[in-house]
Amino acid sequence: MTEDTFTITDEQRDYSQFGLEENPFPYSPVPDDDPALYCGQEHATRAISNTVSTMLSTGKSKHLVITAKYGNGKSHTLKYTRSLVRDREDVIVGYVAQPGEGFRDIYHEFVYDLGFDRVQELAYKYLAQVVRDTTDYNPMSANAMEHLIDDGEVLLSELVPEAIQRLNDVTKFADFARAIVHMIYEDTNLYAWQWLTTEGIRYEQRKEMEIHSALDDDTTSVRAFTALKNLLLALGYTGVFVFVDEFESVARLSPKDEQATLNSIRHLMDQNSHGLCMLFGSAPEVWQDVMSEYHAFSERIGQEVALRPLTDEHIQELVSSYLTTARINGAEGIKPFEKECLELIHQRSQGNVRQVLSLCSRVLDAAVDDGRESVNAEYVQEALEGISG
Repeated sequence: MTEDTFTITDEQRDYSQFGLEENPFPYSPVPDDDPALYCGQEHATRAISNTVSTMLSTGKSKHLVITAKYGNGKSHTLKYTRSLVRDREDVIVGYVAQPGEGFRDIYHEFVYDLGFDRVQELAYKYLAQVVRDTTDYNPMSANAMEHLIDDGEVLLSELVPEAIQRLNDVTKFADFARAIVHMIYEDTNLYAWQWLTTEGIRYEQRKEMEIHSALDDDTTSVRAFTALKNLLLALGYTGVFVFVDEFESVARLSPKDEQATLNSIRHLMDQNSHGLCMLFGSAPEVWQDVMSEYHAFSERIGQEVALRPLTDEHIQELVSSYLTTARINGAEGIKPFEKECLELIHQRSQGNVRQVLSLCSRVLDAAVDDGRESVNAEYVQEALEGISG
């Protein structure tokens, strides 16, 4: 009787027989934060480009929902669009992995995605704007403003009251204005950050910053988001992009909480006719329910685009694009895969992009292990049966 043994090694497979330096397909086909590739879905890219470009060119708010079944590329599409938009210096972009229990969670995730350093930078930028308006100094960046303060050229005791008053006029939210300004104080910036991200702080900590309210529900979170967007517009930004993924999870909330969440997003849209672009990724059946049951919300979105399963041509383009990233010999096309084997992968995956990538990854490794020179349909059939078996 023999015992089965595990063979565990850190030795990497050699893909050079295929002219590749590595397996370019993900083992776990979860979208990268900054996807480098996007294939197919020309109708979707047109709709997304139109939505994004309209807000950038006119400043008027515009929104879009992207629907697709699980694994057909919603998250990839949102993240790819985000990677393109956030290269611009005139916008702020935040990604929300899923809407959580309500709008407070959406706001929390958005601000967290911006990060402490970015929000602190916004605070310094606003102080720089106030200094340019009220003194002979001309700081043109957050760093320049920070140096003026550190060097004692500008006294906070004189600057801060004026900055808070001006920011209150911009945001119409005095506590938010105080929290933003306190982001520059070493003693209180952590408290200010916790308040701004709805994490909650003790009364004594709020009192130290002269903040009177708690940011602890959907209503105050909508108000804070609007205040943040107005701050950004005052600083010269074109607007704010919010990418909300897995929007179908709102269907798991109680009817009361689901309606409250949708109403809060609707109020946010109503209060921000300029400078806001929201893109949602949702399962189609949930979006259909939202459209039929919550007209006041769905009418604010205005447009839906549905991602479709990949065609044979799309799969060839997708596979070729991934292979190109790992080529060591300058070759192009789908080799070592043959056209017929990709057609079989299309059938097995039904055009689901996540399954296509997973199958290609597994078959390529099996082909290396078996010393194959190419990958045909017959081998794919055998390999997949062997892997599943």
